[in-house]
Amino acid sequence: MTVTGGTATAPTRLLADGDVPVDISRVPAREAAERELSRPMYHENDPSLLQRGLDRFWEWLDDLFGAASGATPGGVLGLVTVILLATALVAALWWRLGTPRRTPGSSADSLFPDGPRTARDHRTAAARHASAGHWNEAVQERMRAIVRSLEERTLLDPRPGRTADEAAAEAGRSLPAHADELRLAARTFDDVTYGGRTADEPAYRRVEELDTALERTRPTLDTAATGAPA
Repeated sequence: MTVTGGTATAPTRLLADGDVPVDISRVPAREAAERELSRPMYHENDPSLLQRGLDRFWEWLDDLFGAASGATPGGVLGLVTVILLATALVAALWWRLGTPRRTPGSSADSLFPDGPRTARDHRTAAARHASAGHWNEAVQERMRAIVRSLEERTLLDPRPGRTADEAAAEAGRSLPAHADELRLAARTFDDVTYGGRTADEPAYRRVEELDTALERTRPTLDTAATGAPA
C-alpha cells in the first residue's frame, strides 16, 4: 500500500511494456479508464440524442396513460371511452357553433367590403353566383342587395360598418311582418361569412324570396323607422 499525504490509497498494478509491474493510484487509473471508454469505437451503437429523447417521451406518455387508466373506472378501456366521448363532444360543438365569429363592427365595412354598389348590382352578382352553384357567395350578395335596397328606399340610413344583424334589427322595426325572415337571413349571412358554414340552394332561395317580398312591402309608419317610404 502506498501512503500519500497521510492518506492510504490502494495501488493499481499495471504492467509496463517490459512486463514490470507499475503501481499507480486509484484516481489516475479511473481517469485512464474513462479516457479509454470515451473512445468512439465503444459508442458506435449508442442511440442518437433524438432517439433517447423519443424514448423518454414514450416512457413519460406510457406512465401518464398508466396513471390515468388506473384512476378511470374500467381501466384502459374506460379511458379510451372517455377520450372518444370528449372528442365527439368537441366535434358536435364545432359543427353546431362553427368557427368563432368576428366581433360585430370589427371590420370597417362588414356588409360591403368592395365599396358602394347598387342593389341591382348585388342582385346581378347573386344571380351569377347562383347559376354557377356558388351558394355562399350568392347568399352574401343577396343579403347585401336587401340592405342596399332598404338604404335606397331610405328605410335604412347608409352607415359604414353596419353588420347584417344590425341591419336586420333596424329594418324589422319598420317592416315588422318580415322581422323574423330578416333575422334568419342575417344569421345565414353570418354563418357563411364568419362561421365557416356552407350554404345550399334552399338557403339562397329563402333570402331571394325575402328580397322580392320586401320590394313589394310598404313600411309601417307608426314604428321607429329610419326614413320615409319609397
